[in-house]
Amino acid sequence: VQMVESGGGSVQAGGSLRLSCVVSGLKFSINNMGWYRQAPGKERELVAAIISNGSKNYADSVKGRFTISRDNTKNTVYLQMNSLKPEDTAVYYCRIWINALSDKWGQGTQVTVSS
Repeated sequence: VQMVESGGGSVQAGGSLRLSCVVSGLKFSINNMGWYRQAPGKERELVAAIISNGSKNYADSVKGRFTISRDNTKNTVYLQMNSLKPEDTAVYYCRIWINALSDKWGQGTQVTVSS
């Protein structure tokens, strides 16, 4: 399984970014996917998750601002981030649950939001 993330960068507060995570090597449509983030000195936290039937969950801190989605035809999961805040600054990671005992993480992409 390979995962390639992209879309990170630097924006001013109030701006938007869209992260992408392309997955190869498995039947993508049946897997649950998630986006996590880790800020300096903090633990990695779940930002948003989407399961195979399309149901979505979000951290309270991003509800109403971030949207997770997936395109099974492109084996890609997205994270649309709007109204970005400086506290959203972190390395963002894509995660795929391969089965009950196994998962895989992307390499991470840096998001920096300046005030």
